[in-house]
Amino acid sequence: QVHVAESGGGLVHAGGSLRLPCAASGCILSINALGWYRQAPGKQREFVAIHSDSGTTGYGDPVKGGFTISRATKNISYLQMSSLKTEDTAVYYCNAWAPGAYWGQGTQVTVSS
Repeated sequence: QVHVAESGGGLVHAGGSLRLPCAASGCILSINALGWYRQAPGKQREFVAIHSDSGTTGYGDPVKGGFTISRATKNISYLQMSSLKTEDTAVYYCNAWAPGAYWGQGTQVTVSS
């Protein structure tokens, strides 16, 4: 079992930056990737970024060039968000990929114009 917790959300003006930490606990040796998703009001959850144990990273098209995912350790990930836009407003979820996917509770990011 893996438990995931993200934090760092808040209110930021358009053009600003925010960094979201994610920490996984429990059976962390089974984790092979940490990722981020987001869900805006009235929309489906969408892929934001992923960082595998091998160091490979991937990003969703809406965030390419503006967001950066990093791994401090096997169980700690950060999502650095820069040049934020109002359309980046969403609940951001961290997830851990092990045999199965484990999700955090989400952290709200609100970008004001």
